[in-house]
Amino acid sequence: MKNTKALRVFLFATVAALIVLADQVIKNAVIAQLTPQQSYNWLGSVVRLYLTFNNSAAFSMGWGITWIFTLISACAAIALAWFGLRARTQLWSALAGLALGGVLGNLTDRLFRAPGFPSGQVVDYIQIPFNFPIFNLADSAICVAAGLTVLMVARGSKIGG
Repeated sequence: MKNTKALRVFLFATVAALIVLADQVIKNAVIAQLTPQQSYNWLGSVVRLYLTFNNSAAFSMGWGITWIFTLISACAAIALAWFGLRARTQLWSALAGLALGGVLGNLTDRLFRAPGFPSGQVVDYIQIPFNFPIFNLADSAICVAAGLTVLMVARGSKIGG
């Protein structure tokens, strides 16, 4: 396939939209099916489901100042949109879409979930061993995009292509 700008923009937008859609569908299903603060086996004891509502940043830092994280997330979404529309390769477009989808998934919670704008709580539900913080698909998308970006840069790739 030719690496045209239109294809890169389509890839960027599609990946972001799919992550946001999947994130919100899963969060709504988890809310409908699970009791908060109760652990459920999913993949044995390795991955469990545990519904909780997070009003802090990643890894529960900054408890109670959700509006600041809403503002930071909005700025990050704008920066990622700017970057994603300017990426020069399909891989960088996809990574930008992955990161943007994750940011928008959690930003959607902060804007539209209880207790309300701009202090909505992020829905977290994936629990793994070792007392690791509970997280969600949006968090995973952000971490995967960041990790792959670090690997690509370490291997000599210029950010954005």
